Amino acid sequence: QLVESGGGLVQPGGSLRLSCAASGIILEYYGIGWFRQAPGKEREGVSCISRGEGSTNYADSAKGRFTISRDNAKNTVYLQIHSLKPEDTAVYYCAAARNCPGPYEYDYWGQGTQVTVSS
Repeated sequence: QLVESGGGLVQPGGSLRLSCAASGIILEYYGIGWFRQAPGKEREGVSCISRGEGSTNYADSAKGRFTISRDNAKNTVYLQIHSLKPEDTAVYYCAAARNCPGPYEYDYWGQGTQVTVSS
């Protein structure tokens, strides 16, 4: 029900926009989070956008370079990443919860999109 796209190989300092498209659910009614998991590391929450008004939250590692947004007409959530660093290399996932942030279970997950930052 959630499909990520937009990942790829990018040089350090470059930018990417990841997309999370939904079918079967209306993203505006859910809190949508972006997560990432690097090889050998635990999954890390990066950012989320709340249901309805779309308040945004960012992990410290994402502040200043990551921007989460939602296009209700396209039923898609985006994660724009600027000034990419090698340590941003990971599989990026989007997920839907009752709301975010907060103690809510993420019930729907995408399959992930690989982001590799390398020269």
